[in-house]
Amino acid sequence: MAPVELGIPGVRSTPDTSTRPDLPGLIDSYGRVATDLRVSLTDRCNLRCTYCMPAEGLEWLPGDDLLTGAELIRLIRVAVDRLGVRELRFTGGEPLLRKDLPQILAAAAELRPRPRMSLTTNAVSLARKARQLALAGLDRINVSLDTLRPDRFAAITRRDRLDDVLTGLAAAQDAGLAPVKVNTVLMRGVNEDEAPDLLQFCLDHGYQLRFIEQMPLDAQHAWDRAKMITAEEILDRLSARFTLTPEPTERGAAPAERWLVDGGPATVGVIASVTRPFCAACDRTRLTADGALRTCLFATTETDLRGPLRAGASDEELAQLWRAAMWGKARGHGINDDGFAQPDRPMSAIGG
Repeated sequence: MAPVELGIPGVRSTPDTSTRPDLPGLIDSYGRVATDLRVSLTDRCNLRCTYCMPAEGLEWLPGDDLLTGAELIRLIRVAVDRLGVRELRFTGGEPLLRKDLPQILAAAAELRPRPRMSLTTNAVSLARKARQLALAGLDRINVSLDTLRPDRFAAITRRDRLDDVLTGLAAAQDAGLAPVKVNTVLMRGVNEDEAPDLLQFCLDHGYQLRFIEQMPLDAQHAWDRAKMITAEEILDRLSARFTLTPEPTERGAAPAERWLVDGGPATVGVIASVTRPFCAACDRTRLTADGALRTCLFATTETDLRGPLRAGASDEELAQLWRAAMWGKARGHGINDDGFAQPDRPMSAIGG
């Protein structure tokens, strides 16, 4: 079976770096600097969300293909020590399925300068792990939650685990993993009517809500723009119950546009990757669970770091591969271009 049939993108050829300035950081040819590393710890997940994967799940990566804990820590150290990375976001799949997660967090917390660390989870098992993660060094957490109705949760995720997620949210807050952020995807004819209720829930509990436009990253390649709830629609629905005013501070590289809710200080954010792309301010680089470097969530090619690492490459050689790949980063993701091609890998295999 050819690699593309397995959902593995082509390997990127080495970009021309002859005009790259001799700087240590992760710069690209458009003047952006990547200081935020998204680290996928596994492609596995214990939910089966309809907009992510089929009911039967996917063919998971073989264990030997995954980076070991020691390999992950080494690449993270290279990113922090040599490439100027200052923020780490651990993702999956579902990162809480990674048994050595506390050890990875603790090792990353020992790096200097210490990176700020966050994690994105479905929170199914968070209640029993939140305090351990905080003690290991995790700073804050993002939880994916698309509905407050048990029947809808079961329909969307194909699992009856809403109570576990809500308990996990509370446990994260109790453990000091603040701010606790909630990520929500609204889908037409499924849950778009819950937008005001979800915001009220987050306001009542002190969570920060972020709505995310549904993106073409599903394993089935069934994404339909017509079924996506746009940023404008989200704001219209929220405005029916709340007064929203633009948050006055500079957005910087943050993916979410933020609005003050009823005058503040609480805010709500919208990540409009499709209708309001923010590629010009992107500061992210991505590492998949099997050691592939991705310059963009929607990249169709990757740079292999696992092979050179296992072949004995030095830290500086790995850093040079990383620098070269980032220099070749595209101007934007191209979702709205006529020739846009959805990545072969689904979100669960890339990392959010």
